[in-house]
Amino acid sequence: MQPTRKIVIVGGGSAGWITAGLLASEHGSAGDTGITVTLIESPDVQTIGVGEGTWPTMRSTLRRIGISESEFVVKCAASFKQGTRFSGWVDGGDDDIYYHPFSAPAGYPGINLAPHWQPHAERIGFANAVGTQARVCDRRLAPKQASTPEYAHVLNYGYHLDAGKFAELLQHHCTRVLGVKHLLDHVTGINGQPDSDIRSLATAQNGDLEADLFIDCTGFAALLLGRHYGVGHIPQDHVLFNNCALAAQVPYSDPNGEVESQTNSTARESGWIWDIGLSSRRGIGYVYSSQHASDDRAHDILRDYLNRSPGIDPSGIEARKISFSPGYRERFWHRNCVAVGMSAGFLEPLEASALVMIELAATMISEQLPANRESMDIVARRFNEKFKYRWERIIDFLKLHYVLSQRADSAYWADNRASESIPDSLAELLTLWRHQLPGPSDLAQVDEVFSAASYQYVLCGMGFQTRPRMSASIRNQRDQAGALFTDNERMTRRMLQQLPGNRALLAHVAANGLPA
Repeated sequence: MQPTRKIVIVGGGSAGWITAGLLASEHGSAGDTGITVTLIESPDVQTIGVGEGTWPTMRSTLRRIGISESEFVVKCAASFKQGTRFSGWVDGGDDDIYYHPFSAPAGYPGINLAPHWQPHAERIGFANAVGTQARVCDRRLAPKQASTPEYAHVLNYGYHLDAGKFAELLQHHCTRVLGVKHLLDHVTGINGQPDSDIRSLATAQNGDLEADLFIDCTGFAALLLGRHYGVGHIPQDHVLFNNCALAAQVPYSDPNGEVESQTNSTARESGWIWDIGLSSRRGIGYVYSSQHASDDRAHDILRDYLNRSPGIDPSGIEARKISFSPGYRERFWHRNCVAVGMSAGFLEPLEASALVMIELAATMISEQLPANRESMDIVARRFNEKFKYRWERIIDFLKLHYVLSQRADSAYWADNRASESIPDSLAELLTLWRHQLPGPSDLAQVDEVFSAASYQYVLCGMGFQTRPRMSASIRNQRDQAGALFTDNERMTRRMLQQLPGNRALLAHVAANGLPA
């Protein structure tokens, strides 16, 4: 019945510091219920530091931790992200472009506009018909105005950020403002048997660190959950083939040039290229399958992309290779140890799910922090059930992009469409959606990682053929749908006139900040 008072987080980076920030801000050391949070990280281990895309959830995370949006944007070289533009994913043609924006379709979830859009699909793309954000992104416009308060929005948005600078900002805020204890030290041993709780961590310089709860943020190494407890890794390379990435930091040819308002994802013969615009530089990388392309071929494909990008000299750019094994742990919370970040799992960078899974895990730990050891196993079971479901749904959604592709230029795309590589859960949904377009009732949980709206953007954007019944309820919504389409056109014209450019708003934030 001893209360949970001491928490030790092993590992820094985004996973460690986001978790520390949410725990310390929610359970600060006030009164009898206060906790102490200690983060220990090795001075010799560098974080991967590539994850540069966030979801809109990051706004509420930063607000809960207590960081000013203006400070965050400036110190992390951040820019505003409004979704993803997919190029070449359907057939590789010049006009093969669609958007997955962050704003839901007009009227969602009260009305499903997809069946009302279908008769007009040849004239206007789905994202443009049901929202304004795709055309705002085409013009490189910001999602808010200079007078819009911090974290408020005109159009829904997340961020592109420098992952290394982000960890530094979180570290400074957590230690200086929230009272998190930070140790740069080596963990030399784990005190406790694999069939019992961890009592403490042996360290090189700080003795034994005791805690009631240990949080493993040690990345792919998974020192606590994987090595000590032997919790297995469930591989997903039979579904998601990508296991390598080449990542490069690319300077702007014109430091005052426009900044893209979305992540650009461009399909290539054995993977896809990300292109992310921060305020200070671009992050560009190629994600690929080593079974379908050699490292030399991957470098050639990335170099070709850089050659085709105006103002870039690829001869001076070095790409760093990162290898990974797509999959997730059999359990994420075992006894008094829980994994967050890549120690829990990693799939691939598509749709930027890595950071949001850190946010979701850290938020659930904070909100449902066990009062004592007796209740910890109950919380752990619920945590494991929730996150196993979430990992499986992310796999379905990522695989959807590959299954719907019609590309025939390599074995990579053909293999991705092979029936044996498609999860049964996704195959079932695709069968269902041949006759009805996705709606909230198609998904089991109210807090799905990817909503039915996200599935609509991908399915409609990639030309998935659905022949829904024109039921009475759909026919009765025709007038309402027509009004929403008309209002959307009017709203789009106003947004294109009133929203500032991304670069202009970032410059304003750097000079003046945003209203509190």
